[in-house]
Amino acid sequence: MLEHWLPLSMVLLLFAGILSGYPVALVLGGVSAIFLLFSDLPFAFSNLMLTRVYANALNNWLYVAIPMFIMMGLLLERTGLARDAFRVSERLLRRLPGHLALTVLFIGGLMAATTGVVGASVVLLAVLALPRMLDAGYSASVSAGLISASGTLAILMPPSVMLIILSSLVSVPVGHLFKAALIPSALLLLLYTLYSLALAWGQRRSPLTDIKRPPDEQQGGGVWRNLLALFPFLVLIPIVLGTIVYGVATPTEASGVGVLAVLGFAGVMQKIDVESVVTAARETVVSTAMIMMLVITATCFSLIFKGVGGDGLIRSSLGLMGGGSWSVLILILLLVFVLGFFLDWLEISLILMPIFVPIITQLELSNGLTGGALLVWFAILFAINLQTSFLTPPFGVSLFYLKGAVGDRVATLDIYRGVLPFIAIQLFVLLLILLFPGLLML
Repeated sequence: MLEHWLPLSMVLLLFAGILSGYPVALVLGGVSAIFLLFSDLPFAFSNLMLTRVYANALNNWLYVAIPMFIMMGLLLERTGLARDAFRVSERLLRRLPGHLALTVLFIGGLMAATTGVVGASVVLLAVLALPRMLDAGYSASVSAGLISASGTLAILMPPSVMLIILSSLVSVPVGHLFKAALIPSALLLLLYTLYSLALAWGQRRSPLTDIKRPPDEQQGGGVWRNLLALFPFLVLIPIVLGTIVYGVATPTEASGVGVLAVLGFAGVMQKIDVESVVTAARETVVSTAMIMMLVITATCFSLIFKGVGGDGLIRSSLGLMGGGSWSVLILILLLVFVLGFFLDWLEISLILMPIFVPIITQLELSNGLTGGALLVWFAILFAINLQTSFLTPPFGVSLFYLKGAVGDRVATLDIYRGVLPFIAIQLFVLLLILLFPGLLML
């Protein structure tokens, strides 16, 4: 055990820094620098680290798509295009039981399939839907859970920023990951919908199915008006997601076209102004800078962690727990799930994926998957697992977005209670993909 004291010390110092409230990117960079200086790694290791940072982060054209997708999501929210789509969807679904819940899921799915940005989706749904759901008689916990889960669809459903990062870490084409994620995303949306309908069916006499609407919202509006509000999403999905999945365009190309399309739609509908574009651009720069800082410092941390024997520590720990290849895989997924309570998906991915990929390729799972197909399957399992980290208390990112958007209208404990059924649904889908890899379009 003494030979593993350096990687153990790195892990302990990392958690101490994170729990202290210091920015995670600076903690990763600081811990990496300390152990690079005080370990017995050769000086040439510094050159290797710089080369790895340049190759994996600064020279990776795939990462250019990240700010574009973030910009798309923010523009849809800032220009009011997403708000119009929400109001039209609510009118179209108004005759169905629990139509507000279905509207939240529908818009959450549309936002996820066009932008891949969780923050914009959760905040938009919280501002638009939560007050109406509370006034209509939905409980605070049900409303909060549904909004958080619907907004979090964006992290798995293509074009997902998470899948772009994972494709770089596992060295598989991002289009393959996008294609493989379609069925799990559809399963999640279907199960969320069934759960919402079950709630409405179980409370047929409650306001869930007897919602009084203001007089100006009871009219359905013209067909052309409804189509016009949904038109941007109906066009964005094929030109962004469709072109990537079928190999017509790269994610970078498709994301750029998507931003131009959103600006064009907003201009035609007279919903664009300089302030909205500048604000969206500023927030995009901040978010992208944060992601790239984490990519750089986590790359350094992972390399040094492996250099001081961290991969040996993990292998030894997995071996001490016994079991065969399936046990190792389940332990890895369990570790990722537990870390999701405390760390963000980006930190977990950037630190652990480079260590786990070599382990996965050596496992004998006997499920018919090898090579790239095996890595795609593992990446999707990893992504579904990490999706729960957005909802798991106390540090679930979607929970913070929701709380920040609604303030004191919903108690923190109500938010925690509301997300539990959706975490269970996510774990059920994870189990399905684990047992039946044929569900993926590999």
